[in-house]
Amino acid sequence: MRRVLAAPYVTPLLAGTLIGRLPTAMAPITLLLAVRAENGPMLLGATLAALYGLASAIGQPLLGRLVDRTQLAPVVAVSAAVSAVAFTMLAVLGCTPHPVSAALLAVLAGAATPPLEAGLRAMWPRLVTRADERAAFTLDSISQEAVFVAGPLAATALCQLVSPAAALAACAATATAGTLAVATRPPARWKPQARRATHWSGPLRSRGLLLLFAALFFLGINLGAFNVLAISLGDLHHSGWLTGLLPAVLSVGSLIGGIVFARSPWPVPLTRQLLYAAAGFAIAFAPLAFVTAPPLALAFSFCPGLYLAPLLTCSFILADRLAPPGTATEAAAWMIAVIGVGQATGSAAAGHLASLGTAAVACLPALAALLTAAVLVTRRDLLTPANTQTEKPA
Repeated sequence: MRRVLAAPYVTPLLAGTLIGRLPTAMAPITLLLAVRAENGPMLLGATLAALYGLASAIGQPLLGRLVDRTQLAPVVAVSAAVSAVAFTMLAVLGCTPHPVSAALLAVLAGAATPPLEAGLRAMWPRLVTRADERAAFTLDSISQEAVFVAGPLAATALCQLVSPAAALAACAATATAGTLAVATRPPARWKPQARRATHWSGPLRSRGLLLLFAALFFLGINLGAFNVLAISLGDLHHSGWLTGLLPAVLSVGSLIGGIVFARSPWPVPLTRQLLYAAAGFAIAFAPLAFVTAPPLALAFSFCPGLYLAPLLTCSFILADRLAPPGTATEAAAWMIAVIGVGQATGSAAAGHLASLGTAAVACLPALAALLTAAVLVTRRDLLTPANTQTEKPA
């Protein structure tokens, strides 16, 4: 990993991407807490969080395709400006007093999320050598966990110590700062590599990618429902700190799991690594369906995190190999999109289940984790090295 960080442009691009992505981890929790602070219904907060995630999921592939055809810098600069304006207006108008306007602004903020993450993943093969690609994708995966540690904690702290409006303003500021850090670097102005004409469906014509996306959709449901579960447990025990701490503990576990994964390469094919990570994640998540005590909830939130970064890392590498030539950014954006749609679905479904009690909410992320592994097992033949090579030559 040191060689990767020492490569030209890598450190500032990675740092800028992490800063610019903070709103993706802050916004859903901030919207939920903003509605609660304004004495609005939990369903409204869950709906706003779901709309934000869904809009981002729709916008990312479209922006990714635009990057594949132009350059990263202008696309992220314009989209970040639009997203920052939407967050600022949300901070000024509030959520509960103007629910329709809040919904429209949440959609705009999500749809204009700058494709920094997809852009960086598409650039890795040009930033590092082939021998360092695995280390680069692992570094990408574990460093992204910093976003989901800092994001929920920052959102919760700002909402409780200052105001939800301050947290929404922070979303606008971090999106702008991170995007500027990336867009001003030379790689963001690199022209796309020469490529042959691509089909209108882009990366979606790869059956292996579609299978991977289906599994990641259920992973997104797990993550979205888990955020609502954290709020539900916080309300149950009158402990607001659980709202930000539970997702942060999951991310800390993922950070540690990613480091161990990077330092101890598994002597099995990549597809099997993916299956092992998905199965471990599902098994480790199961106890959370039966736990309500804060200490146990924290402990059992840490355990599945150990498998999250390896699961995502294997998915990133497979997606890059399965993507047809000339569609790398769009393929990475689709990965982000399907996880975002899953998060939106999970947030909305968990919001509906909240009226039935914490136990009902807790069952949803555990079930989604199980489905993530089940989908991959059903057609794992589509992810074998032979199939990856037919989709995209190494």
